[in-house]
Amino acid sequence: MADAPSAASNKAVTSVYNDVKEYYGKTLKQTSDLKSNACVPSAKAVPAYVRRVIAEIHPDVVAKYYGCGLVIPECLEGCKVLDLGCGSGRDCYMLSQLVGEKGHITGIDMTEDQLKVAQMYIDYHMQRFGYKKPNVNFVHGYIEALAEAGLEEKSYDIIISNCVVNLSPDKTSVLKEAYRVLKDGGELYFSDVYSDARIPEDLKANKVLWGECLSGALWWEDLIRLAEEVGFCKPRLVTASVITVGNKELEKLLGDYKFVSATYRLFKLPKVSEKRSCLVMYNGDITGVEESFEFDVQFTFKADKVTEVDDDVANILSNSRFAEEFTFQPQGVNTSASGGCWAKPKAVSMNPFELVQQLGSASVTPSTGGCCADQESCCK
Repeated sequence: MADAPSAASNKAVTSVYNDVKEYYGKTLKQTSDLKSNACVPSAKAVPAYVRRVIAEIHPDVVAKYYGCGLVIPECLEGCKVLDLGCGSGRDCYMLSQLVGEKGHITGIDMTEDQLKVAQMYIDYHMQRFGYKKPNVNFVHGYIEALAEAGLEEKSYDIIISNCVVNLSPDKTSVLKEAYRVLKDGGELYFSDVYSDARIPEDLKANKVLWGECLSGALWWEDLIRLAEEVGFCKPRLVTASVITVGNKELEKLLGDYKFVSATYRLFKLPKVSEKRSCLVMYNGDITGVEESFEFDVQFTFKADKVTEVDDDVANILSNSRFAEEFTFQPQGVNTSASGGCWAKPKAVSMNPFELVQQLGSASVTPSTGGCCADQESCCK
């Protein structure tokens, strides 16, 4: 049995761990037991290849799924992936099929009752996937203390998390530990609940509000600040959906606070002295997104089409697992591939609350717009 993290010695923090274990291990038996709508579906349509993968997962595992988004980053084949707060293992088994037999998934969770469900079905899923040996394992431990759980530095290509960081009483440690165990060029791709302002201590003390992923939610601006303080590049917003609580008693307690479910990409990249924007062309070789790769709300890369990217995205693409999926060309260099014209990104808000409002307008879409309809503005 894993002990609580050594840094979490005070009674208040230990109480949070115990309350969350009780809520997700004993109180909730299945998704329908949730008391709010915080665990909402993904804002993005679920691709057909993902629906096929989810259909292969045992019903008992799916029944205890409490996620608030869809955590399937692209370009997964052969990757080593860590799931923070894996629960019953639904996302682990989903990704197990996508990384393939040469890849590996590790799930970590502090709730023994959830882990028992996850571990119970390892053999079932490996046989169903046709794997000779398991490419999944589960660890009992805390997401704030991955070292204490035996997870080594720079050992994972990707980390995912689905509606779990909000439950942690020490979110800075979660991000620090994630940064530590990621390889250089690695990515933290996670969905979580965010608030439009900092939540006061009296609401944080409410066990139901915390267990329902509401009062422990980060103010979205604090996520941006914490991520960059830890060392990650500036977070890239992937999706955002409004959360309606759907419980009058809880709504009365929460007052005017608003919440969204949002998915972000955080990359661990080398520090470069000079970053430059450039032109990139997606090669169309990533499984499941061969024609069009939606990187975030601002950039959608269409196969064999040249797109202008800013210095941050250029740095991400060229120093991560996506490097081999793109052809790169510095700005100002003539190319027959672009034909003197290329797609430019649309102005889309990185504030998830503003984004949700923008998406309510037919004139705004979370994608990269083409520029060739206006040769003058595009080719300057």
